[in-house]
Amino acid sequence: MLTPMTRIAVLADLHANLAATLAVHADVQRRGISEIWVLGDLVGKGPRPREVLDWTREHATSVVQGNWDARVAGASHRPQDLWPRARLTPEQLRYLGELPYGIEEEFGGSCWRFVHASSRGLFHRLYPHSSLPDQLDAFLPNPALGLHEHADALVYADTHEALLLDVEGRPLINCGSVGNPLDSTLPSYLILDFDDAGPGYSASFVRLTYNRDEEIAAAEASDMPFVREYVTELLTGAYQKRRARLGE
Repeated sequence: MLTPMTRIAVLADLHANLAATLAVHADVQRRGISEIWVLGDLVGKGPRPREVLDWTREHATSVVQGNWDARVAGASHRPQDLWPRARLTPEQLRYLGELPYGIEEEFGGSCWRFVHASSRGLFHRLYPHSSLPDQLDAFLPNPALGLHEHADALVYADTHEALLLDVEGRPLINCGSVGNPLDSTLPSYLILDFDDAGPGYSASFVRLTYNRDEEIAAAEASDMPFVREYVTELLTGAYQKRRARLGE
């Protein structure tokens, strides 16, 4: 007799890269996974914010807010924020601005927390080399952000690098980036399988190819800022520092 399982595809950092998003969605469908959780940064950096936002609203079962989502919705006014903002409707911007900070769910008797960047704030980064106290802090409650439990596991995104660590018995998992990977040139997403009859779980990362040329062509045909840096990141997987200079 088969044990009932809960299966979730965890995506993040789509960054308005429609070609990569659709490729990941096709792979998720092929695997028969119906639960799609998106951990923020739907927009920003890439050329097709409206299309990726529409895809998310149609297909994602749970979504949390990323730092770029907050910026594009109005938290900052850099050129790279203003360009996608101008391509979204007031209702779409309101949607981005009202996304929840995080999700806490119980699986197998353990509290799993899902956020974009960390448990301390949208603009606080949690790295593989962060100190042990910083890593342990990620599991603490933060009621101001709607995080009320002591988490037993944390799944996050933001740094665009897939990661699985054990922090004194607690899983710390970064799902990687769909639209702007910076540890590879291939999109990454996470599959979580939970044993509904007990505490067991498994975590696996998926990498796949996509029509990168299509995405590059869409960027180059647009008037988005920092096209050169964006294309270089897609081609190399290396972060290109963006500075808000006039005329870019």
